[in-house]
Amino acid sequence: MSATKAALAVRSDLETWQELNVAAFLTSGLGTANATVIGEPYVDGSGVEYPPMLAVPIRVFAGDDAALRRALQRALDRDLLVSVYTEHMFATMNDADNRAAVAAYETADLPLVGLAIVGDGKMVDKAFDKLKLHGA
Repeated sequence: MSATKAALAVRSDLETWQELNVAAFLTSGLGTANATVIGEPYVDGSGVEYPPMLAVPIRVFAGDDAALRRALQRALDRDLLVSVYTEHMFATMNDADNRAAVAAYETADLPLVGLAIVGDGKMVDKAFDKLKLHGA
C-alpha cells in the first residue's frame, strides 16, 4: 500500500467561480468522511489556533464529462472514498437540496461537474489516470 493521497477533478468547461465552489465543497467531503486524513490544528506565532486541514497531498485535475464519468467509475471500482458535485447543486442553497440533486440520478447518469477521491495513492492515480492536471 502506498501513502494516502487525495485528488479532485473539475469539469473543464466551468467558470472560475464554479471551479472554486466545486473544489471547496468536494474537499470538505473528504475530511468529514475520513478523519484519518485530517491533520493537527495550526497555531501561528502569536498563539492563535486555526482548524486542522487535510494532511495528505491533494492534486487538482480537469477533464470533460466523459473523463469525469470514467474517473468516478474507476474510483468506485477501487473502493475509494468519493465526493461528487453535480450541475444542479449550483442552483441549491442548502444541504437537503444538494443531497436531493444527487439522489435524483443513478450513478451512471449523474451530471457531474466534479469529484474528489482519497485513498491509497496508487489507486488514486489509477482512478484519475486519464485526467490532466488543472491548468496544464
